[in-house]
Amino acid sequence: MKTALMLSVLMIFIGFTGMAFAQNSAGVDVDGSWYLGEGLKDGDYFEYTLCEIDLNACSPIELKIWIKGEIQNVSETLWNAQILVIDGDKTIKGSWGLGKIVPTPITFDDDLADYAVAFKSSIAWLSSYATSNENDRIHGPQDFRSISWGSLGPVGGGLESHLVPSRTESVILPNGPVDAIVLGWYNDNDNEIWIVDEFPFPVKALTFAGINSDSVPVMFEFDLVNSEEGIVMDPFSSIDETIQQSQLLQCDTDFFDYVSDRVSTSSYSMMVQYNYSPVSPVNGCDMDWKIYFYSKFNEIEILDQVNYDIWIVDENDNKKYSYAESIGKEKLFNEFGQVEHVLPVKESGLIRYAIFVHGLGPEDDVNEEFEGYAIVEIPVEKNLLLENSEVDPELAIPSWIKNNAGWWADGQIDDNAFVSGIQFLINEKILQIHHIGHDVVPDPELAIPSWIKNNAGWWADGQIDDNAFVSGIKYLIENGIVAIS
Repeated sequence: MKTALMLSVLMIFIGFTGMAFAQNSAGVDVDGSWYLGEGLKDGDYFEYTLCEIDLNACSPIELKIWIKGEIQNVSETLWNAQILVIDGDKTIKGSWGLGKIVPTPITFDDDLADYAVAFKSSIAWLSSYATSNENDRIHGPQDFRSISWGSLGPVGGGLESHLVPSRTESVILPNGPVDAIVLGWYNDNDNEIWIVDEFPFPVKALTFAGINSDSVPVMFEFDLVNSEEGIVMDPFSSIDETIQQSQLLQCDTDFFDYVSDRVSTSSYSMMVQYNYSPVSPVNGCDMDWKIYFYSKFNEIEILDQVNYDIWIVDENDNKKYSYAESIGKEKLFNEFGQVEHVLPVKESGLIRYAIFVHGLGPEDDVNEEFEGYAIVEIPVEKNLLLENSEVDPELAIPSWIKNNAGWWADGQIDDNAFVSGIQFLINEKILQIHHIGHDVVPDPELAIPSWIKNNAGWWADGQIDDNAFVSGIKYLIENGIVAIS
């Protein structure tokens, strides 16, 4: 699950490594100290690649931060941080209010909440040990020569359970090579974070979950890929947010009311507790699944090292769809026996889901004695917006239309050529749009949003289906950007 490190590293060890640190009581032999946010100021700009264990099981994202200035929150002055997140096919813009003493998110836009939590648990994790509060003798600025910056918790008593400055190392940053201090804790794995004196945030990290296992997942990993100072103009002004299909179809994305049950697998090898939301799913929207795998002998013992998948099956339990295969994997693996997935719902009617367990153990040595599956039958409602805008399955879309969409997305043809193709589909009744704004007069001043181009490119490449693409066309017509001739 490790992501590729994006910084080229030239190691220069001074005196000792992390393994030998316990024999040395002097700390790293450099002057200076550091705290999270050191030197942070208006106009600073940062780009990171980031993965965090609780954010889509450490799937990597791009996180871009621009310090626009200051904002007032009641009686507190915060940094006004403008944020851009690229998470798979989603592009999200918004803002965080970062604290002045501890620059972690205090206020944030709702759609950036999960990313704010991931930032605090990874890039800003060192705020638990080093802040600008010089009156705090425990959590104030930390010296590089210190033996320890603090204990990691009640595990053991040696330095392997402490955050320690272990060595200096030259790293190549976007603006050139600099000397970095490597902080770490060294148990069964080397968990390390790189910081640079007078730079506000760490520049690199690779840490692992604190469990005893043959396959320990990454807890968080990040790399600084760009940084600039004195940025005055909004660097995100020309970037459009991606409008997701869930917005076009008016899907409920707040999952709070769940249907829950606990059932045995078909082979009685274990108990599976499932929780899904919303209570009444709608096709074209998403469902949130929380699944726990329990021992059949102990109702509170959660199993670990579970190899599993989520299928849709027919009435004879034959597999029709595999979530793992849809994301390019043979199966899914979870170390802790408790998982959460947000899955698209692509059908309506009574849908039969199968939580399929391949077995227990490491991914490359599965004990199939525990193989089995639990069936969950869920009634899924039809989405009326999809019903009112669809592609006739009896009429094939000409290949030149998809070619046009791809060329338009790449800027090879103009808007008029693309729109003429859409009008052809409507006139030939291949694309059927009912009761949506035939009386809307198009506004020639309205430009086609860039996310429509993204959709067109994905549709041309086969990454989204016809109805998802049609939802975007419906948006153009409803909002008077394109007219039906």
